[in-house]
Amino acid sequence: PLARGDRPMPTDTAPPAAMARARIDKPLRTGVRVVDIFTPLCQGQRVGIFAGSGVGKSTLLSMLARSTGFDTVVVALVGERGREVREFLEGPLAENRARAVTVIATGDESPMMRRLALLSATAIAEYFRDRGDSVLLIADSVTRYAHAARDVALAAGEPAVARGYTPSVFSDLPRILERAGPGPIGAGSITGVFAVLVDGDDHNDPVADAIRSTLDGHIVLDRAIADQGRYPAVDVLGSISRLADVVWTPEQRELVRRLKTMIARFEDTRDLRLMGGYHPGSDAELDHAVAMVPRIYDALRQDIAGRPSADAFADLAQILRL
Repeated sequence: PLARGDRPMPTDTAPPAAMARARIDKPLRTGVRVVDIFTPLCQGQRVGIFAGSGVGKSTLLSMLARSTGFDTVVVALVGERGREVREFLEGPLAENRARAVTVIATGDESPMMRRLALLSATAIAEYFRDRGDSVLLIADSVTRYAHAARDVALAAGEPAVARGYTPSVFSDLPRILERAGPGPIGAGSITGVFAVLVDGDDHNDPVADAIRSTLDGHIVLDRAIADQGRYPAVDVLGSISRLADVVWTPEQRELVRRLKTMIARFEDTRDLRLMGGYHPGSDAELDHAVAMVPRIYDALRQDIAGRPSADAFADLAQILRL
């Protein structure tokens, strides 16, 4: 059991005032190559991982949880399978257990408990932020928090307005997501990584759309990429970090632009190549893409059991030179 604390923390508080927040200017190295290259993050940023079920969302979260750039890690497991809880605590989180706090409400818990889990985890993260810590807040998943909030609101008599969701769900989401991010000047920050389960792989689901518009970036996992056995199954063309320019040097920005152009050309001509309509030598840019993109994809593969990448761009350059 937890020891009794000495400071009460309300679970539902207002986010810091916009003009009181510190600016975000400190890059964060996650150790995940595809993230550090194409969607680089900063301390105090809020990013969503958007994926359908079984695409590797929880695995990517586990890889991010190993990051050593934080003083404290707070994990909220909302509506998760009970079998996975111990695996997560004794597996990916084992190295950080001494500086981690975990709030758990499995799928069999009541909607009130599942809703309270994310609120409580955010309040805990705020406590450490106010103490001056750099905090990593991982929530898996915000969608199940929205499901719980919907169930509570429907039981209270609210009408359903969009795919069964009540109006209060769409007002609650920005409120809790805004509680993460940079703290007031002189305090610490909360880097939020929020898993978003898209129903039926529909990335325009109302809840997913509301979350995406609030966050500072989104990492999209693609089932077609996972089916090819490429993990993490990140769609680099569909993912974005709104703070990437804080991290990239001008040379890195230009390299990423060229890589994305090459990958887009490769993917746009996939059907043409499968039908035999591509003839080497007829298009120099396409020839280059066909030669390089499979090697880029191989360089971005990373297993949870492997070592984190210390310098993603250096690792990419070394692999492509082989």
